[in-house]
Amino acid sequence: MIASPPPRIRQRELSLGEKLQWVNWPLLALLLVIGLIGYAMLYSAGGGSHSPWAWKHGLRLAVFLPVMVGIALVDIRFWLKISYLFYGLVVVLLVGVDVLGEINKGAQRWLDLGVIQIQPSELMKVALIMALARYFHTAYLDDTRRILFLLPAVLMILVPVGLVLVQPDLGTAVTLLVSGTAMLFMAGVRIWKFVVVGALGGAALPVLWAKMHDYQRQRVYTFLDPESDPLGSGYHIIQSKIALGSGGFWGKGFLHGTQAQLSFLPEKQTDFAFTMLAEEMGFVGAVTVLMLFLAVLMLGLVVAVRTASQYSRLVAIGAVINLFIYVAINVSMVTGLIPVVGVPLPLISYGGTAMLTLVVSLGLLLCADVHRNLVIPRFPSNL
Repeated sequence: MIASPPPRIRQRELSLGEKLQWVNWPLLALLLVIGLIGYAMLYSAGGGSHSPWAWKHGLRLAVFLPVMVGIALVDIRFWLKISYLFYGLVVVLLVGVDVLGEINKGAQRWLDLGVIQIQPSELMKVALIMALARYFHTAYLDDTRRILFLLPAVLMILVPVGLVLVQPDLGTAVTLLVSGTAMLFMAGVRIWKFVVVGALGGAALPVLWAKMHDYQRQRVYTFLDPESDPLGSGYHIIQSKIALGSGGFWGKGFLHGTQAQLSFLPEKQTDFAFTMLAEEMGFVGAVTVLMLFLAVLMLGLVVAVRTASQYSRLVAIGAVINLFIYVAINVSMVTGLIPVVGVPLPLISYGGTAMLTLVVSLGLLLCADVHRNLVIPRFPSNL
């Protein structure tokens, strides 16, 4: 059970013992279970070998989970103070990608810092949440009704979306747009404003279609009719559906998925890891994993509801939104409900930057829970 802090602990810094006592250990346990399932799937993707993917995934899991706890133990007022700074740094990195970035599969998304390669667009998913949470932390109830007050928040969303589109990375740009819009809604922006913007966006679709790259338009064509090019652009989704269907109710068994083990299923270690899981573990295994993610999301919502400050609440709900978008897009993509985009399944797919992004956002969620009874002044000067 998670211990409940005394209700009157407000302004003082909590002791390390108190923080460790109030860490949401059940949530961490769920994340560890999901990560271990990911390790097993990557072991299978390697043909029953720890290399080349499983051991790196396990190492990252062993390092990142303690990092998540470390983030949770830091006073949440520190994260509030650096929110704008972190956002600005990631914007600079995004500009650096557009100028100096590494080209991979036709897109310029990676920044080589010598020691490590990073994908700033993934880090922006956390930076945007933190910046918007800080901005609306200072808002009065009536502020969200004023257009002029909302303009800076809208620009915070549109600037990184535009920089990511230049790379080009339509999937991540849409993810940032959706998460930013959801944050505006949770901050109290009236729904009619979203309806108006949505109508304007719908009217602009012909222009956006004309501006899309050929491969992006091809993804839409493939989504509508994948059988039109079964050995080309439609190959990924066709093989994914075959693998999903062949798994049946109980699956073919661990290490016995024919589509994955015979390498018919592409990108089985990254974008299509859920497909491989469904083929080997069947409908039961796929639903079990989705239920684990649902449990994490529900615990995250509980954290958001019981926090005492607006910044903590918005950071927590932002982390939940971020995780939900990852899972929803990946599962919808591999099942053919939306066009194929490069979005991994959290803690299961192979990938370092995506896991780091998730660890930081969920670490902030845990931090909000640890400091849930801390009332934070509206203005940073009063911190």
